[in-house]
Amino acid sequence: QVQLVESGGGLVQAGGSLRLSCAASGRPFSNLAMGWFRQAPGKEREFVAAHGYSGPNTYYSDSVKGRFTLSRDNAGNTAYLQMNSLKPEDTAVYYCAARLFIAAMTSDEYNYWGQGTQVTVSS
Repeated sequence: QVQLVESGGGLVQAGGSLRLSCAASGRPFSNLAMGWFRQAPGKEREFVAAHGYSGPNTYYSDSVKGRFTLSRDNAGNTAYLQMNSLKPEDTAVYYCAARLFIAAMTSDEYNYWGQGTQVTVSS
């Protein structure tokens, strides 16, 4: 089992920045692919970013590419989502997710989920 705990959400003005953290425990973090998803009220959960257990490739949705950055600290068992140039349409509950090894961009491919953290961007 993998336990994921997100933090770092909050209220920010449009154009501002936030950094979300996802602390993982229960399995070697270096074996985990990490993903970030978000869900706005009345909408389906959507992919934001993902990174596999190794290698340089990080995947982003078109809506966040160039503004968001996923990074990971294997020694600290933590994944991060740096969010810059935030827009009101980024308002959502953000979830981190984990699966073994290979990054994926659909939510049903992830086995483990955090509880979510609210991000609200005001105009």
